[in-house]
Amino acid sequence: MTDTPDDNLEDQAAEEAEMHALLASLKEEHRRVDIEIGALEETGAVDVLKVRRLKKIKLAMKDQIVFLENQLTPDIIA
Repeated sequence: MTDTPDDNLEDQAAEEAEMHALLASLKEEHRRVDIEIGALEETGAVDVLKVRRLKKIKLAMKDQIVFLENQLTPDIIA
């Protein structure tokens, strides 16, 4: 059985919706990690290794966010 153009559009829409949901989830988690880092830095007893690890996690999330945003944004040829 072959896919019709409508099936392909539905698949693309479902994939795009999934990517938007993942993007929203990553942004929320990125904010949560940022708040956690801030809270750790505000307390006097900073666990330097934990903060460094959280910052690496936050940076990796940011890379994923930028990648997904680029996938969802159509290329504009000037």
